[in-house]
Amino acid sequence: MEYVYAALLLHKLDKEVNEANLTSVVKASGADVNEAQVKSLVAALADVNIDEAVKAAPVAVAAAAAPAEAAPAAEEKKKEEPKNEEAAMEGLSSLFG
Repeated sequence: MEYVYAALLLHKLDKEVNEANLTSVVKASGADVNEAQVKSLVAALADVNIDEAVKAAPVAVAAAAAPAEAAPAAEEKKKEEPKNEEAAMEGLSSLFG
């Protein structure tokens, strides 16, 4: 997956998606580079319009919807935190008299 992310990063920065650039980005991320996977991805992307592929990807719509659904859960958690902190403080105060 890191190879695909590296290719998307290069594309976003208007850099050529080639073996040397892809290898550099993957190495910079700290991952081990598999030259066969690099060559395979570069060959697979040779005839692909990345902008069109990203626009057509249904995952982008699902990923955008996920944070909106998670927001109410985060708000509920924020409401619960003060209770937990108050209980913790009460527990600490009981230890010290």
